[in-house]
Amino acid sequence: MDAYTSISDMKEPVLPSLPCLCASLRRAARALTQCYEEALRPHGLRATQLTVLQVLSAVGEVSQGRLGEILAMDSTTLTRTLDILYREGWISRKKGTDRRQWRLGLSSSGKEKLQRTLPAWKKAQQTMARQLGDKHWHDIFQLTDEIATLARNQERLL
Repeated sequence: MDAYTSISDMKEPVLPSLPCLCASLRRAARALTQCYEEALRPHGLRATQLTVLQVLSAVGEVSQGRLGEILAMDSTTLTRTLDILYREGWISRKKGTDRRQWRLGLSSSGKEKLQRTLPAWKKAQQTMARQLGDKHWHDIFQLTDEIATLARNQERLL
């Protein structure tokens, strides 16, 4: 695919539509994750790990519960990811005011890891943005934010 090819110009066979929004979004997320993980592999990071580092860089020190809310990630999966990041020395943990609560932040090593990895991530972002085109790129961000908000609010109502 050359630099000027958009997703609508692709000659690849189109995947069949799935009848479920959840299944369709999960399929798209898995395919997208594979693209990003390919770009991140030389840096020794998974897409989920980079996301945690990016969020901690953006929001600063935060409780594990709040981080899980921001990422819409279940506690078990988040704990597994955090354990790896902590073991690598990329995040810091300290007890919160409630002794059962951890406060998480980026360590200096984590900040360095993030800075070294960002060019590969940006290249993956730019590739996807170019293939989708500006309108689709911005629409997807808006739509996925809306879906996440609606789903989180619905979860509380059930």
